[in-house]
Amino acid sequence: MSKNVYLASPFFDKEQIERVERVEKALAANQTLSSVFSPREHQHEEFEMFGPEWRVATYNGDIEAINQADVMVAVIDYVGQEVDPGTAWEFGYAVAKNIPVIVVKEKAGALNLMMGMPLTAYITDISDLETYDFDATPKIEFSGEIF
Repeated sequence: MSKNVYLASPFFDKEQIERVERVEKALAANQTLSSVFSPREHQHEEFEMFGPEWRVATYNGDIEAINQADVMVAVIDYVGQEVDPGTAWEFGYAVAKNIPVIVVKEKAGALNLMMGMPLTAYITDISDLETYDFDATPKIEFSGEIF
């Protein structure tokens, strides 16, 4: 049984783009996945970026993809203690829909309570996504500092 994944991640600067590309590659290698929806790869280039049509298409497309997902992988890319608001919203929406969320956070440091408590698994090494069993979604708790 293969799962569909929604990949929530910021991709606004070079470091974030490089990280999400590594996550996409690791997920593509995972045998328990049938598909991965990465918003970075669905930018609706037929519309003017950030224009009214683009906003509607992007929002609706992302919501539809989350609704069809069996699991979410959320890349938590803190700058200080601030996480990308779009990723945080997607995370919360998935939790509300009872979709398991696998958090990926390479950088050391504390995790926000509202992400640390509901997560299904906490992963710090992107290469672990290649072998994570998305069918069983084993629990990997966060044991560090919560703020």
